[in-house]
Amino acid sequence: MVEEPKEPGKDQKPAPIDAHLLEILVCPRTKTSLVYDEVRQELISRAAHLAFPIRDGIPIMLEEEARALDDEELRALTRR
Repeated sequence: MVEEPKEPGKDQKPAPIDAHLLEILVCPRTKTSLVYDEVRQELISRAAHLAFPIRDGIPIMLEEEARALDDEELRALTRR
């Protein structure tokens, strides 16, 4: 029996983000601090209403790669 190749990263825990890196990164649009969402592997800019992806432990700080946050997501963030 031949095993199907596993999709990379499916069984792996996301790479942790360095705490010092999180302290110095800011939103490229607003220059405000970011919130780390470990579950979704994103850095959230509340001011810009954007979520920047983290891929393989590397924050992708390009606006064209960011996902827009809707009002419901922003409200959920304020409750954290």
